[in-house]
Amino acid sequence: MTMNVLAPSYADGSSRRAILAEELQRLGPDVLALQEVTREDTEALERSGWHVLPHPRWSAEGVGAVLAARRPFGRTVSDTLEVTERTMDTDWCGVVAAELPLPETLGSVLVVHHKPSWPYGWERERELQALVTARLVESVMAERSLSHAVLLGDFDATPQAASLRFLRGLRSLGGLSVCFQDAWSTVHPGEPGPTFSSGNPLVRQGDMPEAADRRIDYIMIRCGPHGPTLRITSCRRVLAGPVNGVYASDHYGLVADLSLPDHTPGQWRSPHQQRNTDHLPADRG
Repeated sequence: MTMNVLAPSYADGSSRRAILAEELQRLGPDVLALQEVTREDTEALERSGWHVLPHPRWSAEGVGAVLAARRPFGRTVSDTLEVTERTMDTDWCGVVAAELPLPETLGSVLVVHHKPSWPYGWERERELQALVTARLVESVMAERSLSHAVLLGDFDATPQAASLRFLRGLRSLGGLSVCFQDAWSTVHPGEPGPTFSSGNPLVRQGDMPEAADRRIDYIMIRCGPHGPTLRITSCRRVLAGPVNGVYASDHYGLVADLSLPDHTPGQWRSPHQQRNTDHLPADRG
């Protein structure tokens, strides 16, 4: 799950945080990327049993981003994403990547929380930041011989933006080409699925009141030579409406369920695997 939860200093933060806590309890995600959190939010997550990795940069007001999981993380790496002078003005951008040991069928998965610079006209910075994150992922995957990587967060760019086109494998950048499969467009092809919407009153009340609908929050699966190594079984927006009259944030959350494919990408499925999977429901791996 990923969600920009809007700093609690805005719009009745205590009520919004209570709604978020209830939703996290209901959904029970294994991995969580949150943006616009405070140190108090981090402590609350830890008290609830989460293992929390803060991003490397926080604002002077104590606002930042975290990656959290129900299991302890293994090795972690991070980068401040300070790619130009003006990225100093977006003082809580950054990336954290961590190995997450999972049951034997999956092994360790690299989970990566990417938060680039947010201003509308800063796509050059977002391109360079996407390049830094992609290189970091490729380096860790090669060094640790990992099979799976999940990239998630508030990317502050629509699917048509250059940074997202690079991450989705639609263009190269800086001599590098990568590909991550976008969970939302895989499950909902052709559906806009905005996560920052003018229909949300907190957007209209906030500091971007004329913003058009945008899908800027993502969960993505790294592709190998034969495509994504994990199957995206579902992807949905959460907290996309009021709870008891209160919106949890000016962003909507995004949740994806992932599983192993029925056979390893790059190999043909054997007749034995065919027999074992013929009677499974269509939505299961």
